[in-house]
Amino acid sequence: MVMNRKKKINQILKTKLKKQNAKLHKSNKPRYVSKAEREKLALEQQAAESHGETSQSEDCANAAAQAETNQG
Repeated sequence: MVMNRKKKINQILKTKLKKQNAKLHKSNKPRYVSKAEREKLALEQQAAESHGETSQSEDCANAAAQAETNQG
């Protein structure tokens, strides 16, 4: 197929524009996370939550002890 010069230049410019737009507008789709990776993240989150609960109870105990010493 014979392509004239003008058509070929337009085609090249359109492909460049498409590539630039593709770089600018990333997909809104979230990144794929494998099943093993999801399980690992869930375990880490559970460990962080359980650690957070214990530290909160320790903070309450420390605050109560400080209040008693301030009053006494």
